[in-house]
Amino acid sequence: MAVSLSPGAVLGARPLRRTLVGVVVLALAATLLAFVQTAAHAAPVLLSQNKNVTSSSVENVGTPASNAVDGDNGTRWSSAASDPQWITVDLGATRAVSQVVLRWETAYAKAYRVEFSTDNQNWTSKYSTTTSNGGDETLNVSGNARYVRVYGTQRATQWGYSLWEFQVFGEDGGSTPGGPITGGGDLGPNVKVFDPSTPNVQGQVDQIFQQQESAQFGSGRYQLLFKPGTYNNLNVQLGFYTSISGLGLKPDDTNFNGDVTVDAGWFQGNATQNFWRSAENLAIKPVSGDDRWAVAQAAPFRRMHIKGGLNLAPNGYGWASGGYIADSKIDGTVGPYSQQQWYTRDSSVGGWTNGVWNMVFSGVEGAPGQSFPNPPYTTLNNTPVSREKPFLYLDGNEYKVFVPAKRENARGVSWASTPQGQSVPLNQFYVAKPGVSADTLNQALDQGLHLLFTPGVYHLNKTVNVKRANTVVLGLGYATLIPDNGVTAMKVADVDGVKLAGFLLDAGAVNSPTLLEVGTAGSHVDHAANPTSVQDVFARVGGAGPGKVTTAFVVNSDDTIIDHTWIWRADHGAGVGWETNRADYGLTVNGNDVLATGLFVEHFNKYDVQWNGERGRTIFFQNEKAYDAPNQAAIQNGSIQGYAAYKVADSVQTHEGWGLGSYCNYTSDPGIKQEHGFQAPVRPGVKFHDLLVVSLGGMGQYNHVINSTGGATSGTSTVPSTITSFP
Repeated sequence: MAVSLSPGAVLGARPLRRTLVGVVVLALAATLLAFVQTAAHAAPVLLSQNKNVTSSSVENVGTPASNAVDGDNGTRWSSAASDPQWITVDLGATRAVSQVVLRWETAYAKAYRVEFSTDNQNWTSKYSTTTSNGGDETLNVSGNARYVRVYGTQRATQWGYSLWEFQVFGEDGGSTPGGPITGGGDLGPNVKVFDPSTPNVQGQVDQIFQQQESAQFGSGRYQLLFKPGTYNNLNVQLGFYTSISGLGLKPDDTNFNGDVTVDAGWFQGNATQNFWRSAENLAIKPVSGDDRWAVAQAAPFRRMHIKGGLNLAPNGYGWASGGYIADSKIDGTVGPYSQQQWYTRDSSVGGWTNGVWNMVFSGVEGAPGQSFPNPPYTTLNNTPVSREKPFLYLDGNEYKVFVPAKRENARGVSWASTPQGQSVPLNQFYVAKPGVSADTLNQALDQGLHLLFTPGVYHLNKTVNVKRANTVVLGLGYATLIPDNGVTAMKVADVDGVKLAGFLLDAGAVNSPTLLEVGTAGSHVDHAANPTSVQDVFARVGGAGPGKVTTAFVVNSDDTIIDHTWIWRADHGAGVGWETNRADYGLTVNGNDVLATGLFVEHFNKYDVQWNGERGRTIFFQNEKAYDAPNQAAIQNGSIQGYAAYKVADSVQTHEGWGLGSYCNYTSDPGIKQEHGFQAPVRPGVKFHDLLVVSLGGMGQYNHVINSTGGATSGTSTVPSTITSFP
């Protein structure tokens, strides 16, 4: 994770040299600038603030280039102490620039140039000097540029170059080639839209299923959209990377007299690899009375109305290891049968037949009562905070995205009466298609557009930066983002109400520090009234090919809702090996008051989950330790045998979890001992309810459940060791 240090905090760095005189000068300069702009006929717009910025060097970790465009006169960029050095701001699009303001710290440039470019390669000098006196300089330069660079050739002191602020002013909108990016448009070739009069619907969906049924690591991506109406005698079977959704505002607007089916015939009746598929916003009256949804991880069942029962096991009751239901109504009984673990949130069920290891419910009408470990039911009457996933729907003939409102102490579905939330027209979204550049995505975001990723695989050579509060980033059909050259795929600023939903982040071959970062390290802004949410956003490291990352997801923003994620270091597929798809950490939570509902994290080389923030809560956690640890030494954690699946930092005072399970299957060395599945400080504010650890067929053993508490798993019996309350 990034560490925020004040200037001078790093050994050998120069002390901060801002003086009262400097403050007065800055204040006077700001006042003068404001007066000049007011007097002008059309004041220029500040174009550079919080834009992407790069530099030739950084003096220390506390003075990054981003400090020069953050609007804060108390933070600075400083370079190494050598010549030449440069700092470049990317305006996101070509703009008509009219002015550059430089606010130098004591270490300024005696000689420098201001240069413009449209491609970050060919530069035109717009201003140069060899006699600068530092301080605040307002330069009236003009021309079209996307990239503006300050290129220092001679330092005035023995230190490097240092800028409090580097500001670029001009015309908002400027002269972007082809004009500004527009929202809306078609949804691309892999979004299939049906209505009740569409000919041969069954044949079309069967063709997609035949292609996707066993394409576990293929590149095909599909979204099936059904307009409101009634569809008879239809059985939609879902393979990999296939999502089906109704286009009504409520599930009952789109009715199937038929089925939406997931089974495991492709894998000899074993459903434990039925990943990456989803169903949403439909009403189904199953032909046989029960709909079959035999899935594993990353296969959400959201906003569904089943006018009958729901069978969560494959035909023949083979192995199954799912799963997640939210905001759904099942009139009949849910039968998990062979499902080892399941989480159901804010729903209604007519009954629940059984449980294997870990069945967790929060805010579910009709849920079985609390009884862990026999039967293994963990039941919370309400979900403390929830907000349903945004979804695409039709308002007449116009596509919109509905963004549901936040709920507190929720119970039952959100759509029993008029759905509460906001409708956003599609023309306020940039509709992305594979091949789009990260620059274009960032330009769209900078223009104030939301993002809609249509189905496909996207390669990113730069980070996608979500900076604006309430931005929606929504994926269809498991749109997959792959960071190239070791970049982070997506970063979210520490702002209110960003909604990330419905896409897969797939690690690239060059190690990335992270795949997703939410918020700014060290910041603790209160977002309780309007939290950021991360829903059905999944991570994969390896499997489809070599992939590496240090920490898959980092959550820094306070109050973030993590609602259903599967963060997976691959244990099978291509590019898999202890070092081949190295990934030390799955999820690191630094923010306070973060809530995880439906947390699946598996197979990381060290800690799967590290929780450093205060007052964190997790409702349902499913984990498997890395299968491929070569020996005991490979996972040794100081004096502790193995890294816990879920580690609460020793400094944490308050934390709570319900229904958490960890499983070991050390196939490379069955003799490996894992000291515990969970590790946490022992204090009254840190509480766990209903924990279990399981050794799969004796392939490795746990000594304890949490810390040194709880019995060891034994032999090859695959019987959980459980604790109902800790401490």
